[in-house]
Amino acid sequence: MPHDTTAPAVPPREDVHGLAVRYLLEWAEAPERGGHLCDPGIPVLAHLVADDRAAPAAVAVWSRTAGRGPSHPGLYDGGLAGTLVGLRLGARVHPGLGAAADRLGPHLAGRPLRYPTRDVAFPDYDLISGPSGLLLALCATEPALPVPRPLAAHLALLCDEEELGRLRAGQYTDHPLLAWMQGHVNTGMGHGVAGLVTALTAALRRAGPDPDLARDLAGALGRATRWLVRQAYDDERGIRTWPGAGLAGPPSPEANPRQAWCYGTPGVAWALWDAADALGDGAAADWAATAFTTLAEHYDEAFHLFGDTPGDRLGLCHGAAGVLAVADAFDRHARLPAASTLKDRLVGHLTAGLAARPLAEWPADLLTGLPGALAALLTAAHGAPRGWLPCLGLR
Repeated sequence: MPHDTTAPAVPPREDVHGLAVRYLLEWAEAPERGGHLCDPGIPVLAHLVADDRAAPAAVAVWSRTAGRGPSHPGLYDGGLAGTLVGLRLGARVHPGLGAAADRLGPHLAGRPLRYPTRDVAFPDYDLISGPSGLLLALCATEPALPVPRPLAAHLALLCDEEELGRLRAGQYTDHPLLAWMQGHVNTGMGHGVAGLVTALTAALRRAGPDPDLARDLAGALGRATRWLVRQAYDDERGIRTWPGAGLAGPPSPEANPRQAWCYGTPGVAWALWDAADALGDGAAADWAATAFTTLAEHYDEAFHLFGDTPGDRLGLCHGAAGVLAVADAFDRHARLPAASTLKDRLVGHLTAGLAARPLAEWPADLLTGLPGALAALLTAAHGAPRGWLPCLGLR
């Protein structure tokens, strides 16, 4: 389907900033409106807004329940890694939270590992609820600590085979939603190899003082990225893309509308480009940039953005905000012209979409809620700080 390639004007910062301030104030009055209260969404947005009244008020409310969700160490779904990110960013408007982060960071870094290395489920390795997200959070928030070797070594071990056999799902035989994953390796950013690759990449960039770990991480990255390249195919719309999980035979070229941060070309192409950049592999970086260029040149908002909720169409995980954040990363770090063009388009699309949806329709989570959509817009279009982007495997 044709799409409008005219780049809309960037919205005034005060309009986006004003919407963010209003949302934070309203959320602070009714925090029970939705989402995990210890999700990093509220402190991420508060840090970017840094408003004299709204940001401290929202972070103060958030901090009262931070860490009281599930005890798992993940980055999302109420996990403690998300709490750590929230505490670190929240401390920039409420400095007293820094002491809690100082205790939680080393605790998470030294937490015993109890993950299987065969027949895995998502929490055993992924970015959302598993150790990939924890490693990303620690690399981003704890620069004074060394890379947690057991955690990084666990993720490297999962990639010790060219076909990534250890990452084949083995716990979803009768699952009502995930039976399609049984026996397969997920490709995506949220629950798959792409997210694991971003964690290994972040660790590799900080592993210089530990040459043995750096060697193991580089080897694991090589195997994981080669596997992802082998899963790629060109769909009928001319987009080089990926199936949700590695398949036994050739995939159908039929276009899949899910092209987002979580699945498809945006997240996977970025993971491959960033890994190649860390490894100094120019040819692999060019290949990944070409893959994203095919997405940028054929991206169709009317086809690729769908769903019943504002988070589906506009949020970070499934929607326009996530694609915008990835395009912004390619524009900033790879200097990719097609990414710059797509970024400008999506700034206009996301701004118009946010203006059309009541604030009360949104949850407060980073991946599906308004904080994430506003954070992507403030960062890509208005130069807001980028320290929250490791939550997405970006930078």
